[in-house]
Amino acid sequence: MGVYNDMTLKDIVGKLEMRVETAEEGLQKEVTGGYVSDLLSDVMAQSKPGDIWVTLQAHPNIIAVASLKELAGIVIVQGRKPEEETLKKAHNEEIPILVSDLQAFEIVGRLYQMGISGMR
Repeated sequence: MGVYNDMTLKDIVGKLEMRVETAEEGLQKEVTGGYVSDLLSDVMAQSKPGDIWVTLQAHPNIIAVASLKELAGIVIVQGRKPEEETLKKAHNEEIPILVSDLQAFEIVGRLYQMGISGMR
């Protein structure tokens, strides 16, 4: 299963009713896949450019990883609020941070139903 044509972060935000915490200008980024993990080393090793990353982490180091891996954006689950320093770094790096009240399991399932896959 691949990504439907031209899926953007904006499309995902609209369909999954997420809150955009920062870097709204980056919502036009195309999402080419997805990855879920709370271990930064795992994300650095396994994610791919263009992925949307689902995590419960909310500290500033997630921005460094997302920038290094050229990820499309980050979804923070369980309604967790990103730290102020995280928001500042995300704004500077133009990495959208989206927040959902849902559990990671639910978000990943819905993303998959939208055509976003980790297999590519």
